[in-house]
This record gives sequence, structure tokens and C-alpha cells, in this order.
Amino acid sequence: MPKFLEDKLRAEYGNNPNAIYGTLNKIGAMRGNKETPKGAAMERKHDAKVGHPHANLGKYLHPKKGK
Repeated sequence: MPKFLEDKLRAEYGNNPNAIYGTLNKIGAMRGNKETPKGAAMERKHDAKVGHPHANLGKYLHPKKGK
């Protein structure tokens, strides 16, 4: 399931699983408790857009490689 979307919905609806998973089912990201191809595509697009969280930290993560 699209984890980023689940986190956004959890922030909006609190810990109400009916609202969270009902919304994911309604938009087609999930069907029951299974992720749909649409949900997997949403997750891939989000990951590509956001990128790796440590991509630009260079010398801070690896001081010897930052020279």
C-alpha cells in the first residue's frame, strides 16, 4: 500500500482505520487488504519524486568522500 498516503491519512483522521483504509479502497490504491497495481504505481511515483533522503548529504554522511 502507498505508505506515504497512509501516513497523510493517519495525520488527517487520527488512528481511525475505517477512514484510512476506506479512503485507500475508495480511490483504488487498495482492494481489501491487498495493494492494487494503481497503489504500487502511486508509491513508485512518490519515491521517484521525493528521491533518496540522503542523496545530497555527501560529506556529512561520508567525511572522507566529501573531499
